[in-house]
Parts: sequence; C-alpha cells; structure tokens
Amino acid sequence: MSQAGNKQGPKLLGRSPTEWLLSLPIFALLLLTLIIGTGEYFHGQMLRMGENLFGDQKAGVQYFMMRADMEKPDCDATPDIEAAVALEMTAGGAGGDAIDALFADEPKDPEAIKSSILKAAELCKEKHEMYAKIAKHTTPTVKAYRAVETSFFGIFKFGTENRPLLLLLMVLLASINTTLGEHHIALRPPKSRVDFRVYSIAMTVANALLTFSSVMYLKMQMDSGIPIDKPFLYYIWIGMFGLLTLISAEQVLFMPKRAQQGGSIGLALLSIPLYAWMSLMGGIYFLSQKHFSAQAIYLNQMVELSGIFLNLALFIWAGMLLKQTQMVDRFLDLLRPWKMSPEMLTYIILLGAALPTAYTGASGIFVIAAGALIYHEVRHAGGSRQFALAASAMSGSLGVVLRPCLLIVVIAALNKQVTTAQLYSWGVAVFFLTSTMFLVAAQMSRTKRVKLQDPRIALPATLRAILPVVPYIAVFLVVVLFYKFALNTKLDEFTAPVIMPVIMLFLLIYDRLRKDRKPDETVGEVGPSAAVPGRGFKAMEGSIRFATNETIGHIGALILLMALSLSIGGVIERSGMMEAFPHQFANIWVAMALFVGILVFVGMLMDPFGAVILVSATIAPIAYNNGIDPVHFWMVVLVSFELGYLSPPVALNQLLLRQVVGEEETAKAAEEVKHLGFYRRYERWILPVAVMGSGLIIVAFGPLVAKAWS
Repeated sequence: MSQAGNKQGPKLLGRSPTEWLLSLPIFALLLLTLIIGTGEYFHGQMLRMGENLFGDQKAGVQYFMMRADMEKPDCDATPDIEAAVALEMTAGGAGGDAIDALFADEPKDPEAIKSSILKAAELCKEKHEMYAKIAKHTTPTVKAYRAVETSFFGIFKFGTENRPLLLLLMVLLASINTTLGEHHIALRPPKSRVDFRVYSIAMTVANALLTFSSVMYLKMQMDSGIPIDKPFLYYIWIGMFGLLTLISAEQVLFMPKRAQQGGSIGLALLSIPLYAWMSLMGGIYFLSQKHFSAQAIYLNQMVELSGIFLNLALFIWAGMLLKQTQMVDRFLDLLRPWKMSPEMLTYIILLGAALPTAYTGASGIFVIAAGALIYHEVRHAGGSRQFALAASAMSGSLGVVLRPCLLIVVIAALNKQVTTAQLYSWGVAVFFLTSTMFLVAAQMSRTKRVKLQDPRIALPATLRAILPVVPYIAVFLVVVLFYKFALNTKLDEFTAPVIMPVIMLFLLIYDRLRKDRKPDETVGEVGPSAAVPGRGFKAMEGSIRFATNETIGHIGALILLMALSLSIGGVIERSGMMEAFPHQFANIWVAMALFVGILVFVGMLMDPFGAVILVSATIAPIAYNNGIDPVHFWMVVLVSFELGYLSPPVALNQLLLRQVVGEEETAKAAEEVKHLGFYRRYERWILPVAVMGSGLIIVAFGPLVAKAWS
C-alpha cells in the first residue's frame, strides 16, 4: 500500500507537499492527543509539586492560592464601630413605605449589630493579612512556575473540551489521503479501467449522499430553534464529505495510469469499498423513509465516542512505530535457535499476541498494528503464505476475552446483569479453548515433520540472545515506572492508548541509536524495519515519519468504515429487523442457534463497539428472557463477532491484513497454491473459520449440554 509520504512530486526541504499538508498536521494532532491524554496526570503532579515547592503550612499559604494574582480586599478592617452601629440603626427607619411597615422585622438590637460589625471587621482583617502573605510568597519564581503550569493546563483543558474537533480534523486529513490514494478497504483492489470507473462512481455517489445528509442534519438543528453547540463540527462534516465527493468526481473523469485494459462489471462491484457500500445502502434506505438527516445523526455518534476513536488512532500509530523497530525480531531470536515448526512458532506468537490484543480491545486494531510482523516471521520460519495469512488474520482474535479488554468494560457498563470479573473469568477458559484448537488444527494440516533442535545447541544460543533483549525491556519498564511513580498512573485498559505510543517512541529512539543494531536486510524475509534502513538521528526521524504516513492510511480507511457501520446499525435498528426476530422460543437450543447466526452476521457488518451497543439494546434482553445466562451470552457474542470478522464474504480482519501485508504478497499466496487441493488453495480462509467456528459451537452449546446433564 503506497503511503502519503512516498508519493512523487516536487520537494520542499526534502518533504513532499502531501507530507506538509497531511502527514505533519496529523503528526501534530497525534502528539496533541498524547499530551491531552497525559495532561491530566501530569497536571496533577505539577499541582502537587507546586505545593511542595512553594506552599507554606505555617503561614497557611497553599500553591493553588498563588495560581492567579489575588485581588486586594476592598473592605475596611478598622471601621468606626459606633458610627457604623448608628448608621445601621437608622437604616430603613423613617420615611419607609407603610406597606413595608406591616412586615417590619423585630426592633433592632444595637449590641447584636455591634457584634456583627466586629466579626465582619475581623474577617476583613484576616483577608488583608492573607492577601499580604500571598503577595509576599508570590515571588518571580512562583510566577514563572505558574506560567508554565497554567499554560499547560490551558492546552490540556482545550484539548479535553475539543476532542471531537481533534478527531474530525484527523479523520478529515486522513480520509483525503485515503481517497486520493484509493486505499479504502474493499473485497478486491481495483485493477482494470472498469474497476476504477465503477469504484470512483460509487465513491462519488456515496460521498454525495453523506454530504446531503450532513447538510440536512444541520438544517434540522437550525430549524429547531435551539442554539447549536459547537456548530463548526457540523461544517467540518459537510466540508469533509463535500471535498471527498469532489475528489471522487475528479477520479471519475481522470483514469489512473496504472489501470489495466478490460475488466468486468462483476469484478468491478467487488472493488467498491465497504465504506461506499455502507453509505449507499444506508443512504438509499433513509431516503426511501424520507429521513434525510439519519445517516449524519448516526455518524455523529462517532463524535460522542470521540475518546474511543482517538484511542484507536493512537493504537494504530503505536503499531506502526513498533513496525519500525527490531524489537520483535530480537525477541524472536530467543525462539529461532530451537528451529520450531511454523505451526508451533505461530502458536507461541499467538499466545504472546493475546496480551496486546486485550489492551487494544479489538482484533482489527491488532491486525493493523502487528499483522505484517507476524506474517513475515511465520514466513521466515518456513510457513506457507496461505498459512501465514491465516495465522496473522486471527492473531488478534484470541485475546479479546482477556483482562483488561476495553470491549468487556463497555459490555459491563451497558449490561448490569454482568460484571467485568465474571466475563474475564470466563474469558480465560475461552482463550485456552480457542488457542488449543488452533494448535490442534495447525498440527493436523502441516505438510512436513520438523524436529526440534538439540537443547545443547539451542539453549546456549537462546541465552546469548537474551542480552540484546534486555535494553528493550528496560526502556519499557522505565516508561511504565515513570508513569506509575512520577505521574501516579499505572498501565491498564484506560491508560494504554496514551502510554503505549510513548513507549513505542522511546523504543524506536533507542533502536535507531543503538550501535549493535542489526543490518536491516537480515531482519526477516521482509524485515519490520525495511521501510527506513540504517541507524542514527536521520533514520529515527525517517522512521517516525514513515510510521505516521502509514498511520494516516489506516485511520482514513478504518475509522470511516467503523463510522459507517454505525449507520448500518441504524438501518438494522429502524428497519424493524429486530422486532421481527422472535422474542420467545420453543427451547433454549433453538434460541441459541438463532442468536449465534445473527451475531455472526452482525460481526460481519459492524465494528465491535458499535455492535455491542446494538446488541445490548436489541438482542441481549431477548436472550435473558429466554433463560440464557448473561455471562454465557456475552461470551458467545464476543466469539461470534470474531468469527464474523474472519468469515467471507467480508472477513474484515482478512481485508485489514491485506492492507498491511500488501496486494503483491497476497497475490503470491494465491498463485503458489493454485495447482494444489481445495484446502491448500483456501487455507487462509478455512483455517481461521474452522478454529473460531468450532470454538463458537463449544462456547455456545457446551454449557447448555453440561447444564442438561447435571
């Protein structure tokens, strides 16, 4: 997949116009998102540090009192007591309204008034004394420190209040890049002139429908008479889809030079991006219902979930940064001396991949971040391209049921019938079930026997490989411990989106500056760091830039696809499909079978977070009412979703893997097995579906069988 930073054109200071206009702004937005994410913890520490440095307990002066210049009290600390009492006694007396006299208070007590005035004078004196203390403690050093602290707070506060704006700007720039480069996710890439023509026409109509819906949504808001909160967000939506419409229309008129002659309509329809299909289906449905603003309403849920989508962008960036290091290669050096079979090596890799998948909370994110790394390592170990694609596509499917998966946190928040502890407990059993089934299936399908290396040879080599790994672990621990002790923030499912990119940045810096860095051509068949070879500051800058350019393409393709899945969820919800679904079943076995079918279907169409919201509101109550245990039901949901992401004809995880591995490598995988049997030709599809499908059957019906026998 070509990237923004790789396009040819005139250079300015060694950078293409696309990099200046797209890569640099998105890099700034990603950094700002990191600052905002870290800002809350860092600012809390700055306040504590300010208190320790400048607070004076004896004088009763705290740092927060000096964060801004205090106004001098305007009260009188030494009033004329007798005159004040006399004035208060005469106030409201003669000349008052007769009506007021009917409701007059009791006669005024001079002693009470005097006591009140004395107390007020005492309070005023304390204010003057505190003002003097604060003024005395507000030294030039304090002013300099608070200038930094309040400036940082201003940035943090602005970012926190404007997360939707940051997200929309990021998506705007990324979607321009993805649309210009024709990198949206489709069942097959456009190749022929017919493919490109159908592709661009579909994209033009799809973006025009979204533009129209966004305009109608803004009009609806204006007609409501209620002041619009942050109207600029609506204009960004309109501007983004309007600009994408113009880009797609231009692509209709001007055919790319790489377009091949010929082509067929049937194959061309497969080249239409999933994003466009979703827009067309949703747009046509809502137009038929005369609900013109519906698509924009559902898309606007992305703004409400801006934190999740920004975290997604950070995870993708972290994965692309990891891809530019040799860290994974160094860890795999620990396993290589044993000369494991590709199947056994893949099993170990999948076990190791479960933890980062659990932190991201979605298998698609992990496939984008590490799918290419896993693919090339399996190939390096001798695995076929078909097997490597199968293993890499499901690399993120095993860990979504483990602690601290954010998706499970969302499920527990939306469904009070379950807790995260219950789901995580079941998740461990489901994880070992699916991982073991993969090992069994992989071993059954392997074509040759591989003998492990003699431990007397392998063990010393593994021990020697530990030393180069230690610095990576040290860098990781230093960053994690800094957050824990300096910022009082531990690494968990909530902080991982911020901490992981920071860790990756420091790992990349270390990796590019280390003197014993491997030659890039020795890292795997197509090494993780092959994009930017060499070491030093220049290579480090190039690696960060290349990783950002790759991130842009994935953000534009994946986030827009996830946003449109919310619209499809709206179609499913408003079309009455769920109301047509039976609410009562003859027995629990029939109910579970139907739930499994529809959940896999939902998983094929929607992103996990949007799908969880839809299922929580529609299917889950029906399952509970039919006697299905809530914890059991949600385990079935998670495994069903993962099967949906691996199942044709959509198979989103396979499509995402193709994006990161490349069209050429995917084509080679099909070419090298075209003369073999059915299983070998379609192993990349059959193996993941067989493993997850079998696992789903056991997860769905195993507990019912156990309950029936008990």
